[in-house]
Amino acid sequence: MPARWRQPSGGLVALTGAGLLAGLLAAGCTRPPPARQQPGAHPGAAVATHIDVPAGSAGVDARAENARAGYPGWRITWPGQPQEIEGYTDHASALPGTMVRLFVSTTAASFRVRALRFGWYGGTLARLVWTSAPIPGTRQPAAVVAAHGMVVAPWRPALTLPTAGWPPGSYLLRLDASSGAQQYVPLVIRSPSVAGRVVLIQPTTTYQAYNLWGGYDLYQGPHHNSALRARVVSFDRPYQREDGAADFFAEEQPLLSYAERLGLPLAYISSIDLDLDPHVLDGARAVVSEAHDEYWSRAMRAVLTGARDRGVNLAFIGANEIYRRIRLGSSPLGPDRIEVNYRIPREDPLYGIDNALVTANWPDPPAADPESSLTGQVYACASPRAPLVVTDPRGWIWAGTGARPGMSLPDLIGKEFDTVDLSEPTPRPIQILASSPQTCGGRPVSADVTYYVAASGAGVLNVGTEGWSCGLPTVAMVTNRCPTTSPPVTEVRVIERATRNILETFARGPAGRIYPARDFLTGQVSH
Repeated sequence: MPARWRQPSGGLVALTGAGLLAGLLAAGCTRPPPARQQPGAHPGAAVATHIDVPAGSAGVDARAENARAGYPGWRITWPGQPQEIEGYTDHASALPGTMVRLFVSTTAASFRVRALRFGWYGGTLARLVWTSAPIPGTRQPAAVVAAHGMVVAPWRPALTLPTAGWPPGSYLLRLDASSGAQQYVPLVIRSPSVAGRVVLIQPTTTYQAYNLWGGYDLYQGPHHNSALRARVVSFDRPYQREDGAADFFAEEQPLLSYAERLGLPLAYISSIDLDLDPHVLDGARAVVSEAHDEYWSRAMRAVLTGARDRGVNLAFIGANEIYRRIRLGSSPLGPDRIEVNYRIPREDPLYGIDNALVTANWPDPPAADPESSLTGQVYACASPRAPLVVTDPRGWIWAGTGARPGMSLPDLIGKEFDTVDLSEPTPRPIQILASSPQTCGGRPVSADVTYYVAASGAGVLNVGTEGWSCGLPTVAMVTNRCPTTSPPVTEVRVIERATRNILETFARGPAGRIYPARDFLTGQVSH
């Protein structure tokens, strides 16, 4: 699995290490600890921002929505014993008014469902949108392991959710058993229109890749054996991690809560919507990929690339994006309910038949297309936590942050990070705004924050680290991504303001018309 990294000095180093694979297998495979903590308000807290949207644009008014009363009791207090209660939906995302079936298995006599929409809500972070009546509990059949390690929960629906009137957003459905056990089920209520809005993409395909419910995910099988990993995974089953929430708190919640706190014109979709609808991003001003958005089909990537080429800004607020190439298929519950990733090309039945659909890594043959042509960087490796080092404080994202040359912000690099590698297809000019010395397999490499401008005028910002959101003041719980829920005040001031600069600038239209990119090597400026 070849990869290349740039040394901090700007030289190129080739590396083909087994440590890369080991890091990938280890990354994100642990369940976050149960501790939870409400964040306090930061003294430099953001205030609502007004940005015009086109007349007739349909979507949530984040300012009005977040002025509503929050629901302090959204947290799970008792996750219960294994299989005491758990569930899944037949849609990863649905338009308001769509009838969404909820499949629940429980050993309790009855349960209720609470639909929780996440945002800011004055720091409460969630609002209770709907509560069901008590529903009789049923213990559903055991998981079925089909071909290629695909686990399915062959259950009957317990109820249908009446989503009419639910504002678009990222939801967790909390299942409350009469026994006291609680679990979450994620659901996106999709925006009817993204016109003039900043689109937040839930990385649903990556959530499923790491879902070990039933004993298999795309990394391991029984007894944590990587050789027995699944090659195909199904959305027709609950999520195991974060009490059923998948990776919502680790990957998504801090950034979406902060974006809603700003009062930006937002739209919500899941990553699966990129595969299902080639027009899902039409009219958007910006698209945000959150934290760790690794698994992409060819159709998903084409839709995002097409948006950039029409002038839509892209922000990758994470690392290791667009690294695994997948394809999606239908289950009895609907389209794109099955995710395929053989990873080893010759294992894939389409190898030699339709190599464009073979499920390898994007940088690798057949049909290699490194992610850097879109994101500006390549995936480097997993690493221990390390400081983010600001190297170009004159860059526009640092305006008003107090950033200085060489400023070190603790613990923001990791668990995984990206780097600029000019031996791979890289848009130029590309500006490096931060460059943090690291090592991969004992070799020197840098973790980079980059910005480039596409020919369309779209700005593309890649923070290059999964740890960026850990510097936001909206981290709701201890997760395996963030070492603490109380980041240092200096770090919060810098990352909060930089994130605000990125989101507000991108929300106004093609950023390259205001902020050109200056190449880190040649000094050439984009036009």
